[in-house]
Amino acid sequence: MAGLAALILAGGRGERLRPYTENAPKPMVPVNGKPLIYHQLSWLQRSGVDQAYILCGYKYEVMQDYFRENAFPDMAIHFVPEDEPLGRGGAFKQGLSYIDPGVDLVIATNGDIVTDQPLEELIETHRRFGGLATIMLSPLRSSYGIVHTQDDGRVLMFQEKPILPYWVNGGIYAFSPAIKNLLPNKGDHETTTFPELARQGKLFAFKSSAMWLPVDTVKDLGEASKILADLEK
Repeated sequence: MAGLAALILAGGRGERLRPYTENAPKPMVPVNGKPLIYHQLSWLQRSGVDQAYILCGYKYEVMQDYFRENAFPDMAIHFVPEDEPLGRGGAFKQGLSYIDPGVDLVIATNGDIVTDQPLEELIETHRRFGGLATIMLSPLRSSYGIVHTQDDGRVLMFQEKPILPYWVNGGIYAFSPAIKNLLPNKGDHETTTFPELARQGKLFAFKSSAMWLPVDTVKDLGEASKILADLEK
C-alpha cells in the first residue's frame, strides 16, 4: 500500500483529561512515556501509511515542536492548522485539500483512539463495496456489569461489562477523495454527510472485532497504558 495517506483529527481540547491538557492538545497526553498520537502514528505506519496529515488547532505548536525533535521514521508528517474552529467534518474537508490528486483512498481517524485493527481489512472492504466512505464499527460493550436472574428473583450469575448485540461507530474511516464535495465547510460529518451518504447507498461498514478504545478520561488513560504495554511486548 505505497503512498497511503491518513487524516488525523487532533484539534481536541480534551477537557475531561485535565490537567494533562492544560498546556497541550489532547493527542499529546502521555501514555507509557510517549504522546497518544505517537502510538497512533505507529499503528498507522504498520499498515502502510507513509503520509500523515494532522488536522490541528488548540496548542498545535506543542505537537510541531515534539515531532521536530522526534522525527517519525519513514513517515512524512504534515500539520494542517485551522484558522477558526471547523468542526470534525470541516477539518476533514480542509485536510483532503492537501492530499495528492492521484490518491484514490484516504484513511481518516479521530486522534484519540487506541486499536490494533489492521487497516488492510478496512481498505479491502472499502474497495470491494465501492462507496464514498466505509466506517469501522466496534462491538458495544456495556459500561456496567450485568446480573442474570431467574423468574423467581434468584440470582444466577454476574457478568462483567459484557459485549452487547450492537455496533458503534469506531471513529476510523476509509474515504474516497470525492467525499470532499459532500463534507461541510463547518460542522460534523456524522450529522451531515453520513446520513446523506446512507440515503444515497454510498456509505458502508466494516465490522471489527479488534481491540478498540477511545481515550476520553483519565480512567481511559490507565486502560490505554495497559493495552499498549501488551501490544508492544
